[in-house]
Amino acid sequence: MAYDSFDYVLDGSIATIRLDNPRQLNALTFRTYEELAELTGALAADDRVHVVVLTGAGKGFCSGGSVDDIIGELLKMDGAGLYRFTRLTCDVVRNMRRLEKPVIAAVNGMAAGAGAALALASDFRVLSDRARMAFLFVKVGLAGSDMGAIHLLPRIVGQGRAMELLSLGDPIDAAEAYRIGLANKVTPHDELMPEALRLARRLRDGPRFAIGVTKKLLDLEAGMDLDAALEMEAMTQAHCMQTADFREGFRAFMERETPRFNRG
Repeated sequence: MAYDSFDYVLDGSIATIRLDNPRQLNALTFRTYEELAELTGALAADDRVHVVVLTGAGKGFCSGGSVDDIIGELLKMDGAGLYRFTRLTCDVVRNMRRLEKPVIAAVNGMAAGAGAALALASDFRVLSDRARMAFLFVKVGLAGSDMGAIHLLPRIVGQGRAMELLSLGDPIDAAEAYRIGLANKVTPHDELMPEALRLARRLRDGPRFAIGVTKKLLDLEAGMDLDAALEMEAMTQAHCMQTADFREGFRAFMERETPRFNRG
């Protein structure tokens, strides 16, 4: 598949999306949102893809919406047009969260505004030691409720810290992101993609159904009471116990071997 606003490569069941507007630190355009929504929606049905890595070309991960291509145009739109746009941005996040395949954000530089939201919507965030993150929406007079940030961020860093990050819009560096749990790992800049791909291969070689349903239930159970969550987990685990991966995992455990999952 070829896209105008990013590079898409599938290699060994690992799909890499590399935002490709380095002169503007990979600022998003209307076209970028449209293509990201299209691709993230299609990935669910693509059995060739087991893991997704999202990163940026050049010095930045994503600086948010393009001032020239998006912000200026938004000032000309009526309410209906603005709502169509904000729904489009949310479609990208919805597709990422509904995708029952892990998504890794390899954050190679600044992730600001919508760029921070894309990293937040990923399942894992591996940061270069040069990376920074900032939820800049309030800096331009907008609420922090953008692209799922208010739903997702408190579940990762807590209510108080989320309020601070979303209300002040101040940037944090990679070390602080790791300290508060927003980053899963921080690596030297030159090791970022090798580290992200190591994680991707580990996830690819794990039990696909089990990992996918774990992601799904992490989202679903957030809105459930304990009884409903326990019933959901009982049904899911019973399903997992009927899979070839469970039989392979048990065999490998008993024979003290590395399991070879996903063979059917």
